[in-house]
Amino acid sequence: MDNSAGIQASLAGRYASALFDLASENGTVTSVESDLETLGAALSESDDLTAATNNPELSRAQQGAAVAAVAKHLSLNELTTNFLGVLAGNRRLSKLPEMIAAFKTIAAAQRGEVSANVTSAHKLTDAQLMALKDKLTARVGRTVMLTADENPDLLGGLVVTIGSQRIDASIRTRLNSLAQAMKA
Repeated sequence: MDNSAGIQASLAGRYASALFDLASENGTVTSVESDLETLGAALSESDDLTAATNNPELSRAQQGAAVAAVAKHLSLNELTTNFLGVLAGNRRLSKLPEMIAAFKTIAAAQRGEVSANVTSAHKLTDAQLMALKDKLTARVGRTVMLTADENPDLLGGLVVTIGSQRIDASIRTRLNSLAQAMKA
């Protein structure tokens, strides 16, 4: 498996990599990835769950019981449930969002996908997003999974981020560049 050194070097990345390896051995990568997406959504929607995973005053057993109840409620598979138990036992539940992101990155890389984010001044249509996805896929030579954001401060144009590469074609940046050129 080809993981970036950055993912492997981080604590969250090591846990995510270990989970990916186990899921891969069991043939449950898709199921675990789905479970982690569900869990990530639950974390972002529930302040109580986030507090339970981040509260150092809760004992390992209390955190373990809390995440076991959440896992049962969300119908998470056995491997994901066991993983949460290990995190609770090792006092690492506070790093769960980073682990979820790292797992997604590892799984996407294994499938030959790369994540990209496009920020535009206004909402892009589905046709525009598909055209951009096709052009980015042709440029990077891998399937691009595209997420879109809006930022009216850009005034127009796009800012595309693929991994550590950033393509800034926004009007705001062009105006700032022009202003700097005029100052010189």
